[in-house]
Amino acid sequence: MSLSLFLFLLGRLLMGGYFIQAGVKHFIGWQGMLGYTKSKGIPMPALSLTVGSLMLILGGAGILLGTLIAWSVAALIIFLIVASVSMHAYWKDTDPMQKMGNQINFLKNMALIGALLMLLSIATPWMVALG
Repeated sequence: MSLSLFLFLLGRLLMGGYFIQAGVKHFIGWQGMLGYTKSKGIPMPALSLTVGSLMLILGGAGILLGTLIAWSVAALIIFLIVASVSMHAYWKDTDPMQKMGNQINFLKNMALIGALLMLLSIATPWMVALG
């Protein structure tokens, strides 16, 4: 296996796995996540949380497996934009610690969007992919 193939597969494992575990954690910690979602004033919080969690899991699985790349990337980018603006709106925070935490999460999400956009520049089908 070439180094570039190994690194590409490792990157897919790390990125896809990151999103899958985030979505699974939303379901595992349902009550806490639902309370947090409600506290942010998200409409239809249970439905929003369910849809968002599924977007994370399915989008991450698509990256990991190398299938439906455009759809997977779109689902993840939509989730990250919505989550960043609604859940990590650090510019609204007055508490310095809360503001710092939300700013870190907001900027992390922007970096993830950048990485996801770069995935779209890789010709499909990907090496070692299901689809």
